[in-house]
Amino acid sequence: MTHDATMPIVGVSSCLLGNHVRYDGGHKHSIVVTDTLHRFFNLIPICPEVECGLPVPREAMRLEGDPADPRLTTIESRIDMTGRMEAFCREKLAELERLKLCGFIFKKGSPSCGVSGIAIYRDDVPADRGSGLFAATLSRRFPLLPVEEEDRLNSPAIRDDFIARVANYHRTREA
Repeated sequence: MTHDATMPIVGVSSCLLGNHVRYDGGHKHSIVVTDTLHRFFNLIPICPEVECGLPVPREAMRLEGDPADPRLTTIESRIDMTGRMEAFCREKLAELERLKLCGFIFKKGSPSCGVSGIAIYRDDVPADRGSGLFAATLSRRFPLLPVEEEDRLNSPAIRDDFIARVANYHRTREA
């Protein structure tokens, strides 16, 4: 993908660009992102799980506990990865602020990147819904930042609205 210094910088879940970073070693390539949105934005690939030091492939994880402060835990071995993810979030968000991030495209359903509707388990039962840890942290740090999950961008109206929101955010930042 080309880099044009005049275009807004938008973070994107790395798996959506076809990168093999998912827990199972796969990807979730989004043609809308790679074939359409790359013409409007400088896309910055981010995989919170890999960038916080987890391998590919890796054990699947889920959110557990208090919906207001969920823990990111591996499903089989029961290892709590919350601290590791929180440390990554602090560093990455400071970096993204320096880069003048203007939007983010998240992977739906991810315990780190899902914007909403992510199951939060109690006693092995999904008891609540919330946001992935990275998505929640980013949204708290940048509450006005345009964000979308990739599946919603399949709708032309939502996609056009996202492009416009990012462009407006970019113009405001540059003013």
